[in-house]
Amino acid sequence: MVHGEREVLPATTRTEAAKALQQFTSAYNAADKAYDASLDADHTAGALAAIDSARLKAGRTNHPDGNPAHAPLELTDAKYTIPKKAGWPRWFVADTKANKGGKSRWLLVFTRDGLDETWQATYLTLVAPERMPEFKTDADGWAEAVPADSTDLAAPPGDLSKDYTAYLRSGGASFADGVHTSSWRKVREKRSSRPGLVTQFIDEPLTEGHYAPLALRTKDGGALVFFTTRHYEKQTAARGAAVPTPNRDVLALTDGEIKQSLTMEFVSNEVALDPADGKVSVLGRVQGLTSAKGE
Repeated sequence: MVHGEREVLPATTRTEAAKALQQFTSAYNAADKAYDASLDADHTAGALAAIDSARLKAGRTNHPDGNPAHAPLELTDAKYTIPKKAGWPRWFVADTKANKGGKSRWLLVFTRDGLDETWQATYLTLVAPERMPEFKTDADGWAEAVPADSTDLAAPPGDLSKDYTAYLRSGGASFADGVHTSSWRKVREKRSSRPGLVTQFIDEPLTEGHYAPLALRTKDGGALVFFTTRHYEKQTAARGAAVPTPNRDVLALTDGEIKQSLTMEFVSNEVALDPADGKVSVLGRVQGLTSAKGE
């Protein structure tokens, strides 16, 4: 008798992975065309669901008859990295070319918690092809999942969400310089204080349930880690000044009246190279507004 909870097995077959990607793409396109989050709710979870459902909600508020600019997403040249592991959730990565997002590869992580459940896309990040690492695989081509508490890396994958939010607040030497690290901190610093307007940033780790980090072993002994964070941005106008009027999509997700302040909540999913030794490099980050509050 095989116990699926204890047996180390491939998460899925390549055929089933391809079918999951196709089903996700169809559902995503239907939801985008109609601006109806219910149409892809069964195929998304975690960070991607939080970002996507808010985008669709805003779209529907502003365009009740559907998306006037809809262009179907096409994902091609898919490469599947499927780890062998025991227990649930089981998961795999689809690395695809897309007709949107420039030359970057679209990395989608699919997870499920049981054999009878639908595969759900939980992470979507974009990575430049030349920055994609090679994965460690066995003789049959199956990859290796890295435990969240693994101590043979620069940082345990389970700590990256917490470490990243701490870095954004206070800086430090644990992350390599780049667009999503040192440059983002500089942009925030510039934006924090302007004439008549103060902007505050709060960063929080997100690690529970479908927001849990997932990591794959790379050929060089490091890991590629997917993780999630939450960010708040509060704009407060000085007396006699006003908060800049946000765009229609932000207004569609805003509760309350914007008098002196606007607090925006974002969910961000990141993919990072976590080496055996050295600094963590954030390769890609996709962020979306999930709610806002005017006061």
